Formats: sequence, C-alpha cells, structure tokens
Amino acid sequence: MKKKENSNLTSFVDHLDKQYGKRGTIEREEFEAGFESFKLGAMLQELRKEQGMTQEQLAEKCGTTKTYISRIENDASDIRLSTLTRIIREGLGRHLRLTVE
Repeated sequence: MKKKENSNLTSFVDHLDKQYGKRGTIEREEFEAGFESFKLGAMLQELRKEQGMTQEQLAEKCGTTKTYISRIENDASDIRLSTLTRIIREGLGRHLRLTVE
C-alpha cells in the first residue's frame, strides 16, 4: 500500500522561521539563546535524577543552594561558566565539553 503524503506538514525549521523569523534576526536569535538555556537546565536535571540525587544533595556537593539549582533547572537563572563547571565536575562527577558551531 502506498503512503499518502500529507501536504499540510511543516518542518520544524520552517515553523521556527515563520514563528520567530529567519536565523540572524533579533527575535530568532533571542529564541535560540533561550532554547539553549532551557536545554542546559533540562540536561542538568536529567543527570541529577539519573544519579538519584535531590536538588538539595546536588547543591550540597557543589557548594551552592537548592534554590539556585532549581532556578537553573527551571530556566529562571543565568549561570556562570565557572559555576556550571563546578556543578558538573564536583556535583555530578562528570566533565563539561563545549563546542562552537
């Protein structure tokens, strides 16, 4: 049986272009930056939960507060690179690797 193509489908990139403008526009770049921040918080939360730690336990291990960990995980706080490195290294026992595209 031949699959019927749905002409109403839009790619995610096309959706972002329509919703926030093309890459390089102020609105799109603000969206992209916010999304990266969201992904960082989600990643930290996932790593913490994989290790069976509470926010309070993670905060204690890396010398910060539960409130600060919560704010990072919920995308409500900017984070310094030195703090992020400390949370990942001391709190989660992992290594941070950055790339530039």
